[in-house]
Amino acid sequence: MPFLDIIILASIISVGCVLPGVFLVLRKVALMSDAISHAILLGIVVGFLIIKDLHSPLLIVGAALAGILTVFLTEMLIHSRRLKKDAAIGLIFPVFFSLGVILINKFASDVHLDNDAVLLGEIAYSPLNRLYAFGMDLGPMAIWIMLPILLVNILFIYSFYKELKLISFDPGLATALGFSPSILHYALMSLVSITAVGAFNAVGSILVVALMITPPATAYLLTERVSKMIGISILIAILSSILGVGLAILIDASIAGCIVTMTGVFFLLALCFSPQQGLVFKYFFAKKQRILFAAHMLLVHMSSHEGTSNESEENTIRNMTTHMRWTERFSKQVSKLVVQHNWVKRDKGALSLTPLGRETARSVILR
Repeated sequence: MPFLDIIILASIISVGCVLPGVFLVLRKVALMSDAISHAILLGIVVGFLIIKDLHSPLLIVGAALAGILTVFLTEMLIHSRRLKKDAAIGLIFPVFFSLGVILINKFASDVHLDNDAVLLGEIAYSPLNRLYAFGMDLGPMAIWIMLPILLVNILFIYSFYKELKLISFDPGLATALGFSPSILHYALMSLVSITAVGAFNAVGSILVVALMITPPATAYLLTERVSKMIGISILIAILSSILGVGLAILIDASIAGCIVTMTGVFFLLALCFSPQQGLVFKYFFAKKQRILFAAHMLLVHMSSHEGTSNESEENTIRNMTTHMRWTERFSKQVSKLVVQHNWVKRDKGALSLTPLGRETARSVILR
């Protein structure tokens, strides 16, 4: 069935993009995937103009070389110390991409290399281009292109997992231990180039970036362990592919666009509800810290007025709302907290410190 082929292809592409993307996110070089996915267009166009065959495997070689050249030139500019990383990337890839678009419009306007296909791709048409061998239909050609790339990515990450983690978090230590961060960096970027080339025809350059970065960025919000991050990224990639195809059928829209939309939905959910870094968690944590700080200030205030002539006036809930300018609701939250921690005893509106409350107040003053 065509839609089953599309789901399988989308899942393979998504997972293939995710695996190198995890380490791009960890190494904070996610922009490089954007540069590579756009720069490979120049390699494809130049290769086509030389070979005159849109289906030649040499186009993949040309595109991969263009991606590696992009990385090399960008690194040269960065090491020159005249440009920062984002500026160097922003200088190189627009030049390569612009040259590719110009060459398409100038010399390949009558070939199926139009700008929409370059930018967005069309995964819905991929099952129509099938691989036949010995009279048998082996499925969409794109699957047989992406499967070897996926296997190479898996093998590379499995073989150099520890080294990739090391250069991601401490390249200086990697160098001291005898590893070469530069070699692994270029190997990783070569994988990114090859993966982008393989997925280019099906999903286009823009969506390759989204598939490569969004699932790992989502997983990065949910865990701090690299192994779990890889697993979560793969799960999100597969779920996004399945749900994206279903959404595209439901609303009759671009399949690739819907897949990336689903990755964006998962990212927004993680951004809001992540147990550690989510906006909702941070909001309630900040609110809790604000109440705790106010509770400590109340203990210090009560301690300073304990045993004085105005203790009965100062150490009251009414004073919290008037002199401290707290709202009535906030005052109740603070008083509830100090009573729960057994720092304060409450008798109607009057408050009095417990021995634990006095000790806590002294520790707060001594900080």
